[in-house]
Amino acid sequence: MFARRTLARLIAGAAVAACLPMGAWAQGKEPVKVGLVTSKTGVWAEMGEEVARGIKFAIDEANAAGGVDGRRIEVAEGDDEGTPDAGRRAAEKLAREGHNLLIGSIGSAVSLAIMQSLDRWDAAYFATISKSDKITGDTCKARAIRTVQSDAIDIAMINKWAANLKGDNFAVIASDYAWGHDSASSFKKAVEGKGKKVVLNLFVPLGTKDYSPYIAQLKAAKVDTIWAAIPARDGIAFMKQAGEFGLMPQTHVLGHAMLSDFMVRGTSNFQENMVGTLGYGPDFDYPRNKAFVAAWRAKFNRPPTETEGLGYLGAAVMLEGVKLAKSPKPAEVMAALRGAQVDTVLGKLTVRAADNQLLVPNFIARVKNVGGQMRPVVEEVFEPSNAPAASPACRL
Repeated sequence: MFARRTLARLIAGAAVAACLPMGAWAQGKEPVKVGLVTSKTGVWAEMGEEVARGIKFAIDEANAAGGVDGRRIEVAEGDDEGTPDAGRRAAEKLAREGHNLLIGSIGSAVSLAIMQSLDRWDAAYFATISKSDKITGDTCKARAIRTVQSDAIDIAMINKWAANLKGDNFAVIASDYAWGHDSASSFKKAVEGKGKKVVLNLFVPLGTKDYSPYIAQLKAAKVDTIWAAIPARDGIAFMKQAGEFGLMPQTHVLGHAMLSDFMVRGTSNFQENMVGTLGYGPDFDYPRNKAFVAAWRAKFNRPPTETEGLGYLGAAVMLEGVKLAKSPKPAEVMAALRGAQVDTVLGKLTVRAADNQLLVPNFIARVKNVGGQMRPVVEEVFEPSNAPAASPACRL
């Protein structure tokens, strides 16, 4: 009798548990605490808004499905103001308050500043947008993972693509900080390796509003093509003025990370037919990406932008790390991801153990009119196997 009653209680308990929402299971486990530190103000504010939207979409999606590893995901936000000092302060505040899975900054200098103190804060960092090679090079950290293409990955693609670039004489205009210098030097090596010349290098301070002196120099150089690496608001200002002063489209301009949708929307159609690198595109033909794009369209009535897609990708990799580790503790999440293969919107990808770089495909896109709206459309896909080897300077 006792055994039958005990069995009945167990069956009844199991039935009740089976009917409970997944959130009820999560209450007994430590939550996943995410520190979303990105640009709410400053030069990258538009990108910050988009990357935050992508990250929060991934988190809301996971919470609606019962969390990750039976844990609810909680988010606190901070403004890095687009500067290393503000970014470091915002990240430290979030980490010390317990939101120590950090994600979301745009500028490479901000990401590099955050990375220096991860051990001290007992935190981990996911670089979703920052491309500087230093992140996975001589300043790499075991507690930092990059989920976007590095400059080296971009330039490996350009090395293959450069052979077909028209003309022999090039100019470079780039922002005067780590990422801009990486981009400029890497492009120069790529085209000079094909027997072409870079006859003019211009570096522009962040926050520049008047590009007319630089545009005058570019026009006077009479080059065949210009390589441009100027982010966010600065990039919009440059391309609008380049169009107004007749530099574009008369001279072909290639963009490094300059085809983001918000930039295209802000440049008065001057970017039509412009070609450049793209980190994510909603047209990418992969089942998980199709599901993501469909869910995004259902909520926002439009496809995700490049920056929103990259934010979503980074957050999804972070949450997969929690799932693999069965823990939200930063060191354990990082250990679980290092060398792991994860299923993402860009395919089944590997976090390279040598430098914590997610080996992602890369894209060349062209700005086109699609359904009455200008946006970048993927034209070529370069597989992760095209990525160069990890930098020997990285010691994890």
